[in-house]
Amino acid sequence: MQNLFLTLTFLVSTSLFAAPMEKLPANPPIPSDNPQTAEKFELGKKLFFDKRLSKDNTVSCNSCHNVNAGGEDHRSTSKGIKGQLGGRNAPTVWNAAFMSVQFWDGRAKSLEEQAKGPLINPIEMGMENHDAVVAKIKRHPEYVEAFEKIFGKEGVTIDNYAKAVAAYERTLITPNSPFDRYLRGEKKALNAAAIRGMKKVEEVGCLACHNGPNFAGPVLPEGTGFYQKFPTFPGTEFDKKYEFSKDLGRYEVTKNEADKNMFRVQTWRNIALTAPYFHNGKVQSLEEAVRVMAKTQLNKELHAGDVADIVAFLKSLSGNRPKQEPPHLPK
Repeated sequence: MQNLFLTLTFLVSTSLFAAPMEKLPANPPIPSDNPQTAEKFELGKKLFFDKRLSKDNTVSCNSCHNVNAGGEDHRSTSKGIKGQLGGRNAPTVWNAAFMSVQFWDGRAKSLEEQAKGPLINPIEMGMENHDAVVAKIKRHPEYVEAFEKIFGKEGVTIDNYAKAVAAYERTLITPNSPFDRYLRGEKKALNAAAIRGMKKVEEVGCLACHNGPNFAGPVLPEGTGFYQKFPTFPGTEFDKKYEFSKDLGRYEVTKNEADKNMFRVQTWRNIALTAPYFHNGKVQSLEEAVRVMAKTQLNKELHAGDVADIVAFLKSLSGNRPKQEPPHLPK
């Protein structure tokens, strides 16, 4: 109920006054119990890329969250071990460090908690349990040595695995987008269409949900999610065509009636790079996604020119992605 109250309160407040647009901070929040070190996130990067941590050695974190693409896999739903398909579209890992909860339904309170889930999901990486993951890591002396150097006598544990992966993911941020440069005073960073689109998303009401530095809602304490009902207006032609209402969203986690079809508000950052769209990945183009959101969330129909301008603005939110060279993994 607390999360629902926060959502409703924020929507009421922003219905009258649009939230100001913000630059992406240079650094994400860092939890006190998992400080960043170069050794830790280098270890996390290796674990993120290592397919041997799946049951059949075919799937890594990077398989679904490709850091050399948009931080996801461009599939409607991701493919796990034995070619199995998951039930939802993979959210981008770029700038996930700025999200206060993880997964579409917010079931993980932190990046650390999220990192543990796919390992033992039978459709994703398919390991029997976390002890089996730890045993696989311990087969490699290079990993054992790195864990002991970073975490001391504890060495290889599933919690330390999660801390290392989360530390790497906190380096995956994309600052200095054309929009950020525009806010810093570089007025030529945005073209006329993007500026019109920036004004249009404010005028239409999109910023009631897609605000804050990550365009995913207000900055909230870790573990406190910002959710919105999707679709807000069910039964539209888009809802029927793309079957949005079939997924009950956060309700599947809480079994609370108020959470039916509630989802974590997704980031607009790098959205031009993360097609297909929505929780089921059924919308292929950004133009169509804009039309869908206007109708299903605001009950508005946009002219083609407005759609084009909004898309131009959304493209301006693609930032600089640090190049990610695949790491050398232990033999």
